Formats: sequence, C-alpha cells, structure tokens
Amino acid sequence: MPAIVTSKFRLHNAEQFVEAFSEASATNMYLFIGRVTPWADDVNPPTPVDDFSQTEFDHWRDMISAKRVQAGDVAHVVPRYNWTSGTVYAQYDHEDANLFNEQFYVLTEDFNVYKCLWNASGAQSTVKPTGTATSPFTTGDNYKWQFMYTISAAETLKFVTPEWHPVKVDATVAAAATDGAIDVIEVTAGGSGYNAPTVVIEGDGTGATATATVTGGVITGISIQNRGSGYSYANIVINDATGTGATARSVIGPKGGHGTDTIHELGGFYVMLNSRLEYGEGGDFPTNNDYRKIGLLRDPEDATTSLTATGSTYLQATKVELTSASVSGTFVEDEVVTGGTSDATGRVVNWDATNNILTLIRVQGDFVDGETLTGGTSSASGDVATTGVTDPEMNSYSGDVIYVENRRPITRAADQIEDIKLIVEF
Repeated sequence: MPAIVTSKFRLHNAEQFVEAFSEASATNMYLFIGRVTPWADDVNPPTPVDDFSQTEFDHWRDMISAKRVQAGDVAHVVPRYNWTSGTVYAQYDHEDANLFNEQFYVLTEDFNVYKCLWNASGAQSTVKPTGTATSPFTTGDNYKWQFMYTISAAETLKFVTPEWHPVKVDATVAAAATDGAIDVIEVTAGGSGYNAPTVVIEGDGTGATATATVTGGVITGISIQNRGSGYSYANIVINDATGTGATARSVIGPKGGHGTDTIHELGGFYVMLNSRLEYGEGGDFPTNNDYRKIGLLRDPEDATTSLTATGSTYLQATKVELTSASVSGTFVEDEVVTGGTSDATGRVVNWDATNNILTLIRVQGDFVDGETLTGGTSSASGDVATTGVTDPEMNSYSGDVIYVENRRPITRAADQIEDIKLIVEF
C-alpha cells in the first residue's frame, strides 16, 4: 500500500531530540572522543558501521573522554544559502514537494534570514533584501521577501558554519503573521484579448483582492491589493468581456502565516550540537594525543554510583600508575603495553613521565599490582604500583551510542580550545 513518512514526522523527531535536553527528566547526552590509532587512510576515514559489535562494544573500547552536552549547546539548523546577486532563488510554494531541497530562503551579510515568496517568474535576484519589517516586501528586482529572523552574535559563534546556520522563531514576526493570507498569485496562462479584466478570489477565507496587469491583451501579472486572511485554498477567476484563456493560481502560506513556525517552514529537521573542549577539561581530556572518532552517548552510567551519569566530564580511559624506581625507558603514544603476569593489554593514550602514569584505552584483561608492564614498540617497562590501577569513570557498555562520526586525526594541545559541531539529520 503506497505511503510516505512526511516532513512533519522528521520535524517531530528533531523537536523531540532538542526538547530532551531541557525536559524536567532530561536525557543526559554526552559527546565522546576516541580512537588514537590511524585509519587505513587517515585522509579518507571509513564510514562507520552500525552493527552490534561496533555500536554496543567497539566504540566504547575506543573511547577516551566524554563531556555532557547542555540544552544551550543544541539548535535546529538548516543549510546555509548566502544571498548572492545574480542568483535565481526558488520561491515558497505550498504545492512544491521538493521545497526543502531548494534555495527558497537566504542569509544576508547582516545575518538576517529572508524567505522568498516570489522570484519574479524565475528572474535573477539583484537587490539584496534588507530590514526587519514584519510584512512581506518587494525589492527593486521585483522579488517578494518575508523577513524571518536575525541570528545574534552569540548564535553566530556557536551555530553558524560555512554550510549551516540556526533556525528559530522571531516572536515579533510570529505575532504579526496573518493566517491564511494570500501574498502571491501566479499567472499560469496569459490568454489573449483582455481589455479590463477583474480578478475574483474564491476560497474559504475573506478579504483578499487583486488586480491584473495587461500588456497587448495578455495578462502578464496579478498584483495583490489586500492579502486577506483565513484561506486554506483559493481559486482565481478572471472575468473579462473580450479576453479568453487566462488562468492563475494562488500560493497559500503555511498554517499561521509566514514566520509563525520558522523551524517547520524552513525544514529544520537538522540539529547541531556544539561542544567546546577547553584545554584538558580538568584532566579528563588528555591533550597530548590525537583522536579520530566523535560520537554521542545517551544516558551512560557513572561507575561510582551505577546511576545515570550527570557529571560534566568523564575520563573513560584506564590509568595505571607505575613505581618510579622500576620505570625504564619511555613509553610512546599508541603502542600496546602488556602485563607480564596477567597478560592484560592496553593501548597508550598518554605517558605522564612526571607522575609515572600510563593512560590506556582498549584494555583487555585486568592488570595486577606489582606486575611489569612492557611497551610493545618502545620496550619501556615499569611495575604497577600498589592499588595503581584506576578504572574508567563510566560503566562500559552502559547507555546507548546513538551517533558516531569518523574523522581525520584531530590533534590536541594543552593550550587548545576546540569547538566540535555535529549535525544530526532526522
């Protein structure tokens, strides 16, 4: 049986995801980083695989650190289309099933967003829309625009990239919107022989009026005189004593009017999460090694309490302290160390030579006090101190890994701040 999942379903899921960060019983979402070893081709990372072995287990083994994503770190976003003179923009059309794949809105250098209501029958846009008037307006190139909202400086820093920008509702624009107003009537056939036509708008709304422009007996345009309100459909009837063959159609605005629900109107079923990693985040994020995997973890457990994690940051690597007198040589990043007694192994994220502490991921087995650890590449060695093993701060394999992105190596440094932006499409 033919069926579709509508854009409303996608928007519903995106909204539920965003709301989960601020609800009374909020979902605790963590951004994690992982994987220190190179891909087969570090320039072209492989596409993540969604199977039980990866999603349930392997991403955990690669995990180094995690930071909680707060409600203020999340926003609906849409693809960015900068206004550029000479571009033919698509126009809003309530009957266009492909609308959300088209450039029917623009971002200007003032960080104002405008929706195109009329593109002058497919002409190039040559006059930049400006201002923040709440009603639709026409520029000198005959384009009709609706101002939607302005992106603030803070929002720009957090959620604007060369490919994306945030989408939000401007309360003033929403309050001024007219439900069921008619802003555009498109001539679909000009006909012939017209002299003094009248335009009648028949529909379930009231108050809309329009006049026709005639050139050489052909109707070349219909101008809105009064937008009216309350229309969900409107048929255009053209009456004239001599003319024949002209037809036109109305373009009906979204429910509530343009600007009422911008997230739905512009297709905000993309969500951006921005997490800022500042230096070492109190020691939970090692700064000496690179990483290649970023993901989202939903409701993991705190290893200390076995309750849902609520802390700001967690170190998910294992720390092993070695006795200073026993250390010989220098352990190197990414090498595998092996316990001489337990035969347990782990991959080195960091070697702190000052405090004689190894930070390890992908640990297999249990290191025991007093045994000698040996580096597989460096041949460095050292004995595990008494109670020298500190386990990861979250219970491994708890919660759900709901998003994974493989990236080129990202190098960290002690004086570095990173803004990590993830785009989740619904």
